[in-house]
Amino acid sequence: MIAAIACLRKSCGNAFFNVAAGENLLEDFLNRKHSIVTRMAVMKNLFMVNGLLLTMFGTILQAQPSNNTPQVAAFYYPNWHPHQGKSADQPDRGNFGEWPVVMHAYPRFPGHDQPKVPAWGFEDEATPAIMTKKIKAAADHGVNVFLFDWYFNAGGPFLEQALNKGYLCATNRARIKFALMWANHDCNGHSGAIGRATFDKLVEHAVRDYMTQPTYWKIEGRPVFSIYQVDQFITGLGGLTAAAEALRHFRARARAAGLAGVYLNVMVNQLQGRKDLAEVVRVLGIDSATSYCWMHHIFFQHVPAENFVDFENRYFGHVTHNNYSVNYWPNVTMGWDPSPRMPSGETIDNHGYPNTSVLTNNTPANFRRTLQRAYAMALKLPPAQRVVTIYAWNEWSEGGYLEPDRAHGMAYLDAIRDVFGLKAPPVLKAGAR
Repeated sequence: MIAAIACLRKSCGNAFFNVAAGENLLEDFLNRKHSIVTRMAVMKNLFMVNGLLLTMFGTILQAQPSNNTPQVAAFYYPNWHPHQGKSADQPDRGNFGEWPVVMHAYPRFPGHDQPKVPAWGFEDEATPAIMTKKIKAAADHGVNVFLFDWYFNAGGPFLEQALNKGYLCATNRARIKFALMWANHDCNGHSGAIGRATFDKLVEHAVRDYMTQPTYWKIEGRPVFSIYQVDQFITGLGGLTAAAEALRHFRARARAAGLAGVYLNVMVNQLQGRKDLAEVVRVLGIDSATSYCWMHHIFFQHVPAENFVDFENRYFGHVTHNNYSVNYWPNVTMGWDPSPRMPSGETIDNHGYPNTSVLTNNTPANFRRTLQRAYAMALKLPPAQRVVTIYAWNEWSEGGYLEPDRAHGMAYLDAIRDVFGLKAPPVLKAGAR
């Protein structure tokens, strides 16, 4: 246990541990000449260090949802901190992530709800105190997991500061789990289709530095790893057989690190529609699928905006009647408006991302009702597979966020708390406009 505490202190400094209250107190006790009976009795108890419950093996205890309650996993976009270089999706956004484009957003048509203004201000997420506040808000309202958009391509990893310097050093990180959603699309000047040598580096980094963390999200005892673009993955590895072999190496490396393998989740945007879908699922050993956002299934029919309720109904109709040959976690998309990423002066005409139509009428009440539909859909899955993904915790530059804004405060988080805090929330098939 002393080694575990020392390791965490080395990574995060005193922002994570109060040394006098934690390590020194425990080390002093262990070094005293108590009887073995006394020592073992105390070691069976839990030690509280800055709000983290640690077992004698250094495992952080986390609140677990009941078997009947789906877990809530929110996608986390980690580009809200100072850094050099390009952003994940748009070049040359300055040295403070994408906050500048959010700051300079403006209405593109009458009634267009821009700019979106964060109630917490334009904060640096790669700061333990800031991430501590995010974790508290999420956990207090029923969010169980941050699914970090994780970038690793031929240029190596990037945009990891929110995870490494923020989440992993937050004093209350035991309150919420985390996992990696490998965002393997083309970005930052590199292709997302990587070869085996680069993939093996990715595996080593993921297993050594993240999956062995005590707060890493596991399903059926296995750490969850999600892949954004299956086609990119298969193409980069050189085909389905080679991709399967790379995943076998991944699982073996995880087992060698003392883990139970890897739980593989994929986004369906490049899985749906494949004639060999069932074969891909079987050969790669995919355990489940979900969606990053509704726009990967449903196309806009109106310009410049479309009603949230209409889009919601089309999404649920689509996923209900599609067989992905694997358990599917329902998704709730809070909103969609990538206009901040559009060039200044450009009119929304839906000619291609980021110039797409936007969702309107995504009120907290409509969001809450949509959560109820997703809850009911998730209950049809096996208990361990009951997950609802949410787009997103903080996609401010695309209009999908749970973090409080000046217009609605905590209303969207309150909706999650209300729905997932109930044992049997009411289910509505469709909402009023």
